[in-house]
Amino acid sequence: MTAALLTGHGGLEKLEVRDDVPVPTPGPGEVLIKVAAAGVNNTDINTRIGWYSKTVRTETSAGGAQGFESLDDDDASWSGTALSFPRIQGADCCGRIVAVGDGVSGDRIGERVLVRNMLRSHVDYRPWECWTFGSECDGGFAQYARAPARETYKVECDWSDVELASVPCAYSTAELLVDRAQVRKGDHVLVTGASGGVGSAAIQLAKRRGATVTAIAGAGKAEALRALGADRVAPRGDRLADHLPAGSVDAVLDVVAGPGFPDLLNALRRGGRYAVAGAIGGPLVELDVRTLYLKDLSFFGCTFQEDEIFENLIGYIERGEIRPNVSSTYPLARIVDAQQEFLSKRTGGKIVLTIPE
Repeated sequence: MTAALLTGHGGLEKLEVRDDVPVPTPGPGEVLIKVAAAGVNNTDINTRIGWYSKTVRTETSAGGAQGFESLDDDDASWSGTALSFPRIQGADCCGRIVAVGDGVSGDRIGERVLVRNMLRSHVDYRPWECWTFGSECDGGFAQYARAPARETYKVECDWSDVELASVPCAYSTAELLVDRAQVRKGDHVLVTGASGGVGSAAIQLAKRRGATVTAIAGAGKAEALRALGADRVAPRGDRLADHLPAGSVDAVLDVVAGPGFPDLLNALRRGGRYAVAGAIGGPLVELDVRTLYLKDLSFFGCTFQEDEIFENLIGYIERGEIRPNVSSTYPLARIVDAQQEFLSKRTGGKIVLTIPE
């Protein structure tokens, strides 16, 4: 089959598209999926360049194209354990089941499905443990992928395969942020990185719960974000205090961190909630601990997902409560071009790879 192989941590040269990769065979409790489309995510870039290693202290973009000169491979994955190569990445996977392993009903063949990106089967459903599809095991950047049957969800809707492939990683991360931050009707929510996949999903999911949303993004993307539901857009690079009074926000949903972190805490009211699932602006921040305890703030790190997070998304899709936000598509053979556009941050929404028949 054709697949994009990650051959090691480093620059874009570590991505190799080949057409002689063996088709995987589903094992007991697994299904084989003919992949139709697979979204591109920050975690693909971060894993390729080894950004998760504690030796890296800068934002993703600093090594996005060329990687990092100094890197400790032993902790360069999100889980903190060394990856084995070559690896087929791709946390997002939309396709149809074409074969099943022992213990899986043949009636599932033909289902159009999404794979849960945070897999728990491989760790026996232990709390706070999971694998990422396309990181600890092969993922969706290939013509075929295998996945645990119980974590492969049938979806019935009128969305295209490309639209469905924009959901798993970005929307599950956003739903986790919204859930952990306890967003509810009447809240004022601040979303960083709002034009990206997670940010634009967070806008929709916070609005779905009845919140008012202020989004931070490039000034040229304001109209698109308002169309997704944002009530206000604060241009990235502006002083946040020029757009939001101090103490006016109930919850911050952050994927940026970096030098703007103190401004986010300043915007929170007393008793406010801060939830984070990324640090594209830089992993090291300045925290005045007095702000944390004198304002009685709650902090939530967001990675592990309980089962209901992804199950909620399937329901939202089938009931028409969210909508996809795809900016562009590329064939799998142009995965390098897709990642270069992703790193440019010129466009908003998701970039999706289409997989050849």
